[in-house]
Amino acid sequence: MSHFPPGTSKWNKIEHRMFSFITQNWRARPLVSYQTIIDLIAKTRTTTGLKIKAKLTQRTYPTGVEISAAEMAKLNLKPDDFHGDWNYSLLPQ
Repeated sequence: MSHFPPGTSKWNKIEHRMFSFITQNWRARPLVSYQTIIDLIAKTRTTTGLKIKAKLTQRTYPTGVEISAAEMAKLNLKPDDFHGDWNYSLLPQ
């Protein structure tokens, strides 16, 4: 798992390369529904042939779920050499 700290989306190579094409693709189109947004994102292509797959997940996820310190301690987390506080591997028990 790799996380980028807040405000650093410029480090995300895919987002950096694709976002300008997504915004060009949906320019001047009203974003009236989730399906409209998904369709416009999914139709995005770059001049070098990159494509985006987009899918709306309508699952509901519980909020307010808390994990105890004991449960966290049971996880086999291996911190990455680069910012182990953000990036880690979750290994099998």
